[in-house]
Amino acid sequence: MPKYSPVSRERLSTCHKDLRMVFNAVIQHFDCSILEGHRNEDDQNRYYDEGKSQLVWPQSKHNKSPSMAVDVVPYPIDWDGLNRFRYFAGYVMGVSDMLHAQGMISHRVRWGGDWDRDTQLKDNSFNDMPHFELVT
Repeated sequence: MPKYSPVSRERLSTCHKDLRMVFNAVIQHFDCSILEGHRNEDDQNRYYDEGKSQLVWPQSKHNKSPSMAVDVVPYPIDWDGLNRFRYFAGYVMGVSDMLHAQGMISHRVRWGGDWDRDTQLKDNSFNDMPHFELVT
């Protein structure tokens, strides 16, 4: 069974309890790495300057405490494996929808590859494949 590294566990600990519940369920069956939960001001603005985020501090859900967003990738990481990112996102969304339907989490989850949650992946103007956030 997959498990998180100490670094991934620490990053996930900065996130809202709903995200922790989702990704603690995901790791039981799908190996993945937590890249980032809470993001500080310097990192947020650097990502914005580099074009990796469309939001400046403190507008990102990563900037909340606890973080309302998390960046997670399937492990081992292959940045060119976009189909694996999509497969992983489908798994995460299925787990999160199930947990929400069961009343185990109070928020819905949105993935950065389908911002409007319409299951049409070609209508995004900004793809953020590792990004998952709570809908508020």
